[in-house]
Amino acid sequence: MSQEEVSVLFMPSGLRGQVQTGTTVLQAAQRLGVDLDSICGGQGKCRRCQVLPQEGEFSKHGIISRAEHLSSLTETEHYLQSKNRLKDGKRLGCNARILGDIVVDVPEESQQHKQHITKDVTAYDIQVQPALQLYTVTLPEPDMHAPISDKRRLQQALANDFELPIMDCELSQLRILQKSLDKADRRVTAAVYQHQQIIGIWPGEKKVVYGLAIDLGSTTIAAQLCDMNTGEVIATAAAMNPQIRFGEDLMSRVSYVMMNEGGDLAMTKVVREAFNQLASRAAKSAGIQVDEILDLVVVANPIMHHLFLGIDPTPLGTAPFTLATDQTTVIRASDIDLHLHPEARVCILPCIAGHIGADTAGVILSERPDLSEEYVLLVDVGTNAEIVLANRNRMLAASSPTGPAFEGAQITAGQRAAPGAIERVRINPETLEPRFRVIGCDVWSDDPEFAEKSAKVGVSGVCGSGIIEVVAEMYLAGIIDQDGVIGLVDGKDNSRVILDGRTYSYVLHDGDKTLRITQTDIRAIQLAKAALHAGIRLLLDYMGISKVDKIGLAGAFGSHIDVKYAMVLGLIPDCQLDKVGSVGNAAGTGARIALLNFPSRLEIGEILPKVEKIETALEPKFQEYFIEAMALPHKTDPYLELSKVLTLPPLKAKAEGDGQNDRKRGRRRAKV
Repeated sequence: MSQEEVSVLFMPSGLRGQVQTGTTVLQAAQRLGVDLDSICGGQGKCRRCQVLPQEGEFSKHGIISRAEHLSSLTETEHYLQSKNRLKDGKRLGCNARILGDIVVDVPEESQQHKQHITKDVTAYDIQVQPALQLYTVTLPEPDMHAPISDKRRLQQALANDFELPIMDCELSQLRILQKSLDKADRRVTAAVYQHQQIIGIWPGEKKVVYGLAIDLGSTTIAAQLCDMNTGEVIATAAAMNPQIRFGEDLMSRVSYVMMNEGGDLAMTKVVREAFNQLASRAAKSAGIQVDEILDLVVVANPIMHHLFLGIDPTPLGTAPFTLATDQTTVIRASDIDLHLHPEARVCILPCIAGHIGADTAGVILSERPDLSEEYVLLVDVGTNAEIVLANRNRMLAASSPTGPAFEGAQITAGQRAAPGAIERVRINPETLEPRFRVIGCDVWSDDPEFAEKSAKVGVSGVCGSGIIEVVAEMYLAGIIDQDGVIGLVDGKDNSRVILDGRTYSYVLHDGDKTLRITQTDIRAIQLAKAALHAGIRLLLDYMGISKVDKIGLAGAFGSHIDVKYAMVLGLIPDCQLDKVGSVGNAAGTGARIALLNFPSRLEIGEILPKVEKIETALEPKFQEYFIEAMALPHKTDPYLELSKVLTLPPLKAKAEGDGQNDRKRGRRRAKV
């Protein structure tokens, strides 16, 4: 009797496939190209292949995952559990056998090639005027003839020395006030928040405290640790958002909450744990204690915003996509299980609309397109793209569901950025031979030293920037036509263009691991870029213009892609290339501005109500613009500015029923 085949999905890579029951998780991972570490040959000795099976219904993938869909704990696993070496429900991939449909999370520590997460700090001249200030005062000795409390003496000293109004003191700090006075001859430093509340007390003079600016994305979380006196970024830390195990994109996570009771609580818990880990890492890197962090500013998209606060995100999953709040939220860190200073404050910047979040507010605060005489387009590409079009007279904002394709997910050879991932691609238009660079190696693949220098990292897949470039290069080389169809160039056979079932694929790399760009991959990229372009086109219509003067690409994606190739794909509209560039992690920069300059928090609160929100899903022209944008770079736009620096393939003029183009490109149809 043949063994039954079941589905297995690995996160965060998104790689999935069918395996026979009884296959170990490690074997399945190796078969599907999942990055799961193991050096003992699957004998359970190295303990590197630890995975976390997921519970729940993953409707997007058609999988109901249960812990019992893996075999029972082995003797080895029981032993490791008893020694506290296998914790939190994890299993050994080499021991756990797959018995039914399963979703498996591969934690970062179990990945051989660690994620390459870069959200660089963008230089920005910030006037340091934080919400939190330190004041050192000396209090008079207690006096029987003046029987007032030490709290009142502290209030009076702050009023006399610094002209601060009489303010209250948090109970936790009141409890340590007198001990602090005793330790330093009645001299203490008080941390005052917004000139209203004493939230920290230390004996003697304390010269500096710290703050965190955090960009909470659906894929990555990036933290900047700042000196609250100077504004200097003294440490950074970044990590994958652990919520990925529940769904790659935002709507998948909302769906998970809808289908699984308590799913929102689980996602809230893991993201707060990630915050604590990032804070601890950043503090350790800077050589400070984590309880010296007293102020946080967080930016996030609406769904991440709600989940972080412990608010049910399901109203954001269906029209009319109603936010629970669109105002700045300030809470104690301890109230949301963040392990910092006991009275640390967390400020979450306001969301703009149901699909336009506080991260977009951060981008606006960083770039200030509302002050520009030119028409400025800002695009933050993630699993959901946020778009802002503005000048000094008007500001529009929208979002477009691009999905995870630009991050390497749902692409046959795709992976998230990690050592070994292809990040740059060039294709010879004559021979169709590719050359590429991988993360972790400083030479191109056609360099004689490539094999030696890349041996440590290997060639494991293609990350987002590499996917953009390979598709664009395939178009420029004639491997794909304007409609995105892969075919033979000029009817000539080429070992790089192979028949793959009913369609063609392009072989990017043929080594220990063959990496192909398939027709399905091309379609995924087309769908993602068309959704973004259509959203931009709608904003242009509303603004009453046909082109923009300047384009800024935000986020890690914008920092690493070549804008020329983004334009070749039609990811962004035509524009002078020297007017297109990266604005870095603008959302994170906006969070840092709000952290270090309190007036900016008030300012963004005044700006956002003026933003006009365009709901692309309700626009009748969106579908028309989407279809036009499926073509490369675009069905009707000749991209004249781009044509000044590149020779683009001619736009196809194909009459109904005319198959001449197919014959010219030598396209063969597989027999049915």
